[in-house]
Amino acid sequence: MPRAGIRRSRSSAHQLVPQPVHVGEPVAEAVQRDRHGLLVQHLLDLHAGGADDRVHHDRHIRGGPQIDHQVRIGADDLDARAHAELEHLGIGVLRGPAAEGQAIEVAEGVLWMRLPLPMRLDHVNVYALRDDDGWTVVDTGFDSRWSRAVWQRLLDGPLAGAPVVRVLATHQHPDHIGLAGWFVAQGAELLTSRTAWLMARMLALDVQERPTPAQVAYWRRAGMPAEMLDRKAAERPWNTADVVHPLPLGYTRLRDGDRLRLGGRDWRVWTGNGHAAEHLTLWSASDDLVIGGDQLLPGISPNLGVYATEPGANPVQEWLDSCARLAARAHHRHLVLPGHKLPFTGLPARLEQLAENHHSALRRLSGVLAQAPRTAVDCFDVLFRRRIGEGEYGLALAEAVAHINALAARGAVRAEGETASGGILWRGEDPVADGA
Repeated sequence: MPRAGIRRSRSSAHQLVPQPVHVGEPVAEAVQRDRHGLLVQHLLDLHAGGADDRVHHDRHIRGGPQIDHQVRIGADDLDARAHAELEHLGIGVLRGPAAEGQAIEVAEGVLWMRLPLPMRLDHVNVYALRDDDGWTVVDTGFDSRWSRAVWQRLLDGPLAGAPVVRVLATHQHPDHIGLAGWFVAQGAELLTSRTAWLMARMLALDVQERPTPAQVAYWRRAGMPAEMLDRKAAERPWNTADVVHPLPLGYTRLRDGDRLRLGGRDWRVWTGNGHAAEHLTLWSASDDLVIGGDQLLPGISPNLGVYATEPGANPVQEWLDSCARLAARAHHRHLVLPGHKLPFTGLPARLEQLAENHHSALRRLSGVLAQAPRTAVDCFDVLFRRRIGEGEYGLALAEAVAHINALAARGAVRAEGETASGGILWRGEDPVADGA
């Protein structure tokens, strides 16, 4: 298959901050000025689930990307007011992404599809890369009757009945690896990192009818209210095996720095950490494509959580280190194909934002804990600045513990006693500076 580049217009380059794009359209006249690009990013942060992004919107990021793509924003990610403002500026709104069971070709031989998720973040992006022997599928969605039905429509439709010969899982989370075993059972090869395979396989085999004593103790130390703790201790917990098809005994390992050829392109593998250990990202050497998984997302911040499996982990620092390392390879021209939301450009600025989200959170948290001790759960208001419902509680608790652990590793907080119910109280020392 010939090496394909990203289709570009012949218009001159423009200075824009990162924004979702739809490849192959001419540049919109309305976005030829910085202020329009800034408005687009601002609207996305406000309306595309970006409440989780703790970014200073008034900060102009200098040296913005050189982009000659048409700006397209998913109408499903915008409320009516934002939609109207963009239309007034003449900025096109993509009526998409593709509907369930359909695909969008984002570059020659590269299909973008979505699988449903039964949660607030209601989708995961998956990609298919065409080779002479069939398709390589990147990520898979949950193992559910709904997901398998959608996949069958994709296999019969956009994939045109050609076989899936490889499945590449960017990381071990169930929405990305859930159906990998299903494809392998039909003859596909599984490619992923060693850590992803080990973690996914271990968690899928570890089925619990009730939370373990270690899990309950973890919740208690984090400060979970006693009533909620008692209720959750008596309930069947969510198990990875509920949404992950049995994984194969064997797989093909991908390492940081590996080279591989997929979809008529040469790719380089670079790993990141924080959201998931040894998370794979793929960088095309043949054109400007980057497959980012959940390491590189627009509009929302990936969850950085600590769990009972490794209660002393420091994913926040691992995340910050990964952002710095990947930023050295990032260019504004890269088109990033993320695990959720819309493809986007302006990767260096986005990595800066993603890091700043957590630098800002650590500064706020250390300042508050210097005033009075709190449990991790008592820090929800500082970290998230919005109400945390029961459906988000587990992720919020895991991320609060992660930020406490990051500050503890820097010597910025220390444990200072317990609450009556056994929650650890954390006392801040001096407010933390970035990178301290």
